[in-house]
Amino acid sequence: MSPIPAPSNERRSRPVYDRDSVLEIAVAVFNERGYDGAGMEHLAKALGLSKSSIYHHVSGKEELLDLAVARALDALFAVLDEEDEESATSATARLRHIVHRSVEVLAAQLPYVTLMLRIRGNSPVERRALERRREFDHRVAVLMADAAAEGGVRADIDPHLASRLLFGCVNSLIEWYRPDGEVPVTVLADALVTVLFDGLRGTAEPRAREDTTKVEEG
Repeated sequence: MSPIPAPSNERRSRPVYDRDSVLEIAVAVFNERGYDGAGMEHLAKALGLSKSSIYHHVSGKEELLDLAVARALDALFAVLDEEDEESATSATARLRHIVHRSVEVLAAQLPYVTLMLRIRGNSPVERRALERRREFDHRVAVLMADAAAEGGVRADIDPHLASRLLFGCVNSLIEWYRPDGEVPVTVLADALVTVLFDGLRGTAEPRAREDTTKVEEG
């Protein structure tokens, strides 16, 4: 009679999560599949848990979305209330500071900001998030108007349009920027602020292109 094998010490234990780690994986699934295309079964598979186990942490995927977009929006709104010695000197300096810090927030919270920027208002959670985004845009537009009034930025462009263009550039970073890539976030933020506020025009006069066309003799 064969001996009964001893219990294996290599038997896998069930993964242990807290709400933050569940949220982190859920955001990755939402970004990969789209929020509407991700069901609880997809979350359960990614987590290695049963669906019922997920409900010990949250009430459902709507709560996960709410937590995720709130994390991104809270970080961005905190930037609006920040103040340092330089940004306190003028509306223009404050606007530059907000853009710079928003790039840093985007890099630090990239999966959460990405999810927040992709929602379309198909649920109450999404509509609340879009309302907060409009409030953020409005506060930036007011600051843009103040910066224009003091001569720090152009006054011939509607401040709401200018602020949308400004943050359209910031938000586009989610499509290609990776925090573990070759460009440090401080370099990225400095470069973006410089381009947005100072432009790409060089300090030297552009050199005329040499005429390489040969003149035929005769």
